[in-house]
Amino acid sequence: MKFFVDTADVAAIRELNDLGMVDGVTTNPSIIAKSGRDIKEVTAEICAMIPGKPVSAETVALDAEGMIAEGRELARIADNIAIKVPLTWEGLKACKVLTGEGRMVNVTLCFSANQALLAAKAGATFISPFVGRLDDINIDGMELIAEIRQIYDNYDFPTEILTASIRTVNHMKEAALLGADVATAPPAVIKSMANHVLTDKGLDAFLQDWAKTGQKIL
Repeated sequence: MKFFVDTADVAAIRELNDLGMVDGVTTNPSIIAKSGRDIKEVTAEICAMIPGKPVSAETVALDAEGMIAEGRELARIADNIAIKVPLTWEGLKACKVLTGEGRMVNVTLCFSANQALLAAKAGATFISPFVGRLDDINIDGMELIAEIRQIYDNYDFPTEILTASIRTVNHMKEAALLGADVATAPPAVIKSMANHVLTDKGLDAFLQDWAKTGQKIL
């Protein structure tokens, strides 16, 4: 499963990228706002840091014509831009045009299998189901990932399932078990995957035993 980092924090992306943990980056207007930086400037910096790997940059227009125009402008930033459009009828129109021009398109804010099917038919490069937001309204978000996986496999759609709105390490594990192509998560969630209470306890015991030997490695 590919790891995308859901942030515009350049330092956090660099740290994970140096460990080989970054296969792409996702941003949105909220994330860009938190960075406090110009959208084109920070996006260009991220794109240069991970050449050849998708960096999602989101349009903000509500009509297809506006999304297409904004998408083309965002695509000028770098060759590895994936244009994000919302899963609305206008967004699907924009997706069809932009993918027809050979651009990567990430169709975002997906909350149903029917929506995901439409996105695949429109040629989306990525579909972004928001599992955490479904959990917030007492719907199991991971069930949606399973449904989309089955539908896409049934018909050999090339659209990649990009599990989004990930809140926990369990979301990461379940996305991998269900066969999601990609999971995008905040840096803190990705780093938390390394944590386990038994690892901590084991390390503490080893260090206590080592101290009793009075020895040093260096």
